[in-house]
Amino acid sequence: MNQQSYEVTGMTCQHCVNSVRDEVGAIDGVTSVDVALVAGGTSTLTVTSSTPLDEAAVAAAVDEAGYELAAGRP
Repeated sequence: MNQQSYEVTGMTCQHCVNSVRDEVGAIDGVTSVDVALVAGGTSTLTVTSSTPLDEAAVAAAVDEAGYELAAGRP
């Protein structure tokens, strides 16, 4: 198992969390998605996968949900 954490900006509510979980969870190999929401701040997205993930794929999925990865990673 591989686990990566990303910082996401722009999320404010549980609907935001669900949107990000749905999009990131659809990436091949992803087994779980956890979001520690910081409303109006920088939330932490933790992705567990069966294979290493391409950060660009995660960024694209987060973008599809309407949010973006923060410039730095935790």
